[in-house]
Order: sequence, then C-alpha cells, then structure tokens
Amino acid sequence: MNRTSFMPPERPWTSSRRVLFTDYDGVLHRGDAYRSANGIVSSHPSIKLFEYAHILAEAIAPYPDLELVLSTSWVKAIGFNRARDSLPFPELRHRVKGATYHTKFYDRPVWNQVPRGEQIRRYVDRHHLTTWLAIDDRDDGFGEAKSHLVHCDKNFGLGDTTTQQILKRSLSAVFGRR
Repeated sequence: MNRTSFMPPERPWTSSRRVLFTDYDGVLHRGDAYRSANGIVSSHPSIKLFEYAHILAEAIAPYPDLELVLSTSWVKAIGFNRARDSLPFPELRHRVKGATYHTKFYDRPVWNQVPRGEQIRRYVDRHHLTTWLAIDDRDDGFGEAKSHLVHCDKNFGLGDTTTQQILKRSLSAVFGRR
C-alpha cells in the first residue's frame, strides 16, 4: 500500500499577518496629489499633504502587530522607499511592510487603470491573507470583499468624523480579537 494514501489532505496555507492597506490621496489628505518638478504636490495650495496622518497613527496605535501595505499610486510614481518615507511619522513608516504595486508585475504599465480593489485582492491572494482591511477613497474592484473597505470621501479623507468612527469600529472588529 502506498504510504502517502494515509496522509491527510493538505490544507491551504494562510498567513497570520494583520494588514491595513493604506491609500494616501483622499485618505491621509484631501483631494489628489501630483508629481511635479518640485516633487509631489497637493492638488490645491490650501491642502497640506498628510494633514490627517496623525488620525491614522492614533487609530492604529492599539494594534501593535498591525502592518501597513501601501495601496497608493505614489509607489508607482516615486518608488516604494520614497512613498513610504513620505509618511510624516516614524510610527507609520515603521509599520509599512509592502505595497500592492511592484515593478516585476507584467501589467505595471497599466497598473493605475487596474481597479483598486483588484490590486488589493491580488496582494491578499498572493500573500494568503485572512485578516485585512483597506482604507481608500476608491471603491472600484472590491466585489465580494467590499466589507473589508473603509471608504473615504476624497474631498474630506480622514478629516471626516464619521469616517474616523467607521475606521475605529472596523479596526476593532477586524484586528481587535486574537
């Protein structure tokens, strides 16, 4: 008799990582940002880039093992290291463990046209994540995973108190139990 016939069927491997996919534009600051000769600039001179980063830092503070994965188009525009280092607080930068975009992807020339939810779901699948949440002003491509999204209005980002409350409740529901 074949010895392998007594082996239990393999179970799919899952990761114990706890990940918050984080967008910048329309989340950590209002509106969009653009690449210029002077670097990344806000879509309006009255808007300070990362004006709401402190809100994210405070919201995730109770979850020390929570990782950030950048789902922002900044990674494609200026590279992973510069995008990560653009975050104004070390407590955010130190949590960044990856990005949804990578230069090795076959579809990198059209990456910004891939629906954001699909970008995130690809990362989730590649890394076998089960415990994750996304915060973004885009809600395209999430499909059945829309319950994993904290959706921001791009005109208010995390400056909206209702969105802040939703984020805190979602973080607690997804990452508060171990």
